[in-house]
Amino acid sequence: MAGSTTAERGERQQQSSGPPPARRVRPPRLRTIIILAVALVLLGAGGVWVLYGSNWLRVERVTVSGTRVLTPEQVREAADVPVGSPLVSVDTDAIESRLKRKLPRIDVVDVGRSWPDGIGLKVTERTPVLIVRKGGNFVEVDGEGVRFATVSVAPKGVPALELTPSSSDSAAASLRRFGEDRLVREAVRVADAVPAAVARDTRTVKVRSYDDISLELADGRTVDWGSSEKGAAKARTLAALMKASPGARHFDVSVPTAPASAGS
Repeated sequence: MAGSTTAERGERQQQSSGPPPARRVRPPRLRTIIILAVALVLLGAGGVWVLYGSNWLRVERVTVSGTRVLTPEQVREAADVPVGSPLVSVDTDAIESRLKRKLPRIDVVDVGRSWPDGIGLKVTERTPVLIVRKGGNFVEVDGEGVRFATVSVAPKGVPALELTPSSSDSAAASLRRFGEDRLVREAVRVADAVPAAVARDTRTVKVRSYDDISLELADGRTVDWGSSEKGAAKARTLAALMKASPGARHFDVSVPTAPASAGS
């Protein structure tokens, strides 16, 4: 009988010896773990020192944008940003609240960090849509009915608001029911709904009651608007009525489906 070949003997030897033993993964030495932990602590401490303890990331400048009536200096003074403090520690929410409290003319303000050493204040001022005479001054009212500032000179092109409740029982009841603030907001809604061409000529918005609001134009013409409801329909009706009766002196769109004009 012929002997086994060399290849067969090698195969039997490999089968008998089994697979090669797996290599053992040694766990990291304690010394290595300690070194890594110390490095992480030092790195974290260094980062904290850079943010809070160094002079590299401290507030050195405060920039202001978006002002129209206010000056950048007024905004900086009211913001009272802690110049010299670490930039990361500045309370931006507190600055925003402080600005709105001290400067009611500001409607929206965005307070942001400008790395490495700045704070940016981007403000949006309220826009007056009506003014209320108060003694020798004027109180500005914005599109939400907020009375936000008192000025000595009336802003150009802004109609005056007159709250003149009539002596009728219904007008008195309207004032008690809705209150002055609500009536101011209703006047604002009317001013916002008036057609652009008419708005440019509007000098006074008179409020006698919730549903008795009228306009006085620059050339003496008048408009009975009624309540602020159905403002878009009343605006379209008024534009058409003025076009159809160019010589009229008085217009009534309080009921937009039954408008009227009079005078010549």
